[in-house]
Amino acid sequence: MNAREARGDVVTSYQNAETRTVTADGVTFAYRELGARSGVPVVFLTHLAAVLDNWDPRVVDGIAAKHRVITFDNRGVGASSGVTPKTIEEMAKDAVTFIRSLGLEQVDVLSFSMGGMIAQVIAQTDPQLIRRLILAGTGPAGGEGIKDVTRIAHFDTLRALLTFQDVKQFLFFTRTANGRRAGKEFLARLKERSQDRDKVISLASYFSQLTAIHRWGLARPQDLSVIQQPVLVANGDHDRMVPTSNSADMARRLPNAQLVIYPDGGHGGIFQYHEQFVPRVLEFFGRP
Repeated sequence: MNAREARGDVVTSYQNAETRTVTADGVTFAYRELGARSGVPVVFLTHLAAVLDNWDPRVVDGIAAKHRVITFDNRGVGASSGVTPKTIEEMAKDAVTFIRSLGLEQVDVLSFSMGGMIAQVIAQTDPQLIRRLILAGTGPAGGEGIKDVTRIAHFDTLRALLTFQDVKQFLFFTRTANGRRAGKEFLARLKERSQDRDKVISLASYFSQLTAIHRWGLARPQDLSVIQQPVLVANGDHDRMVPTSNSADMARRLPNAQLVIYPDGGHGGIFQYHEQFVPRVLEFFGRP
């Protein structure tokens, strides 16, 4: 399908979404958008080391069938300019700057992993900006095991190098037959876009992100009861990166939360179970 498909000139496939830029507060942010032009937009907040091409096209396209979807590179990552912050709080400020630079006054947010940490900060510092929030594969400040993300990432990177595999096969998916198969299918989907690929993250930016996550893991717990928005918390039942217990913990502490846990699923459970996750998201964001 070409870039002006389906509904007139509205882009409905992430594979064909144009990479654009917007400059605000001295940072040029790279982003892509697709889907419906009306309604509340859905902004995606991404994970450690991720660039625009790391979003599962089945998740993006599925949500873009009903909503305007916007993905972007964090400061200093991929095609965005600047120096990558070393705290989640600074990343949250950048995300707010980006969202407001597009003239948006309220958005829905789908956040994953590190993006979920960023989203929690935004929901507290700029609550009026978020209508509904999804926290997938993530955890609260001071959450169980989050300070160990660096060690796990380094260990799995070594495993991936020694076995000539992508590190996400180990970090995102279980080592069961189902998990291995789901990982291979996910990695294949990430390669579907052949034109206008994003730049990979630099080592300096990657280590800055690891520092930010480590600090988040060592931080004092926050009062999540102040987050009044409806929240959908999602994860696999065997998340090694951000232990699944954190998802249950957040769901208990958030006053208006639902929890969904996918069986035999790892950190990337929402990608492994995209066929179940996308309808759940559409129903959640579709509520008045």
